[in-house]
Amino acid sequence: MRARPPLVDPHVHLWDLAHIRYPWLAPPFDADNPNGSVEPIAVDYPLDAYLADAAGWDVRGIVHIDAGAHADDALRETEWLQAMADARGLPTGIVAFAALDDPDLEWLLARHVEHRSVRGIRHIVNWHPDPARSYSPADVTTSDAWARGFGLLARHGLSFDLQAYPGQFAHLAELIAKHPDTQVIIDHSGMAIPGDADGWGVWRRGMAKLAALPHVAVKISGMGFTWRPWDAEQARPYVLETIELFGTDRAMFASNFPTDKLFGSFDKHLGAYDAITADFSDSERAALFAGNANRIYRLGLVL
Repeated sequence: MRARPPLVDPHVHLWDLAHIRYPWLAPPFDADNPNGSVEPIAVDYPLDAYLADAAGWDVRGIVHIDAGAHADDALRETEWLQAMADARGLPTGIVAFAALDDPDLEWLLARHVEHRSVRGIRHIVNWHPDPARSYSPADVTTSDAWARGFGLLARHGLSFDLQAYPGQFAHLAELIAKHPDTQVIIDHSGMAIPGDADGWGVWRRGMAKLAALPHVAVKISGMGFTWRPWDAEQARPYVLETIELFGTDRAMFASNFPTDKLFGSFDKHLGAYDAITADFSDSERAALFAGNANRIYRLGLVL
């Protein structure tokens, strides 16, 4: 059995529920949403809890991705994470929250980048005709305000984590193509919805449009968004096709913990990715599990 490569985990969430507000982690809980019921993870998730979950892996760095804090607490989350990074060396990088259609966006971006570990921004924009799948009542990515906001990211040296659905990818690719200086990272393997009419076709065509842009990369995670329950054999073609589309230099494996804990253990997820790539070269696996995240998020780690 091949040794596990070192891991730079590019999608981690930490939270202290008494310190920062997380509306999605507050009761009442229901299963009529893309995650299902989040009650099992609606407890504090500090850095030590993550490290315990990841104990079977040689974690060299982590990127904290905005954890769905109340919009008014976005800067507070960044301040909390930066203090943690200064004290403990983790998280290595921070992707903060900012709504790209916010009239005060430029002010917030300027405040975020005052913190040395901030590398990018995420604004979850999943929209779907089925309200149970949508994260917002309308597709904000089609608005002029959102497009203007996206155009501000490069001015502040920020990347963008794109969490959207495949049905949005065609028009998003057109916008992203206009901003080649903004690194974009697709979250959760593009969040395919196999149950939609031509769901795999919509995913495949949308991902191909994004993959054609050299400044777009992808994180492979979130298998439970596509199937619940899921298993490694289901995931295999999904993972391999994602890598085929983007290449081993623009794809990376991520835990999405603790959210993916709803769908299985840390080892179930990362172990599946390890097994699926067992026939890849050592250099390819090193890139997928650590090197690409280190480079794309500009972490500066010596691996």
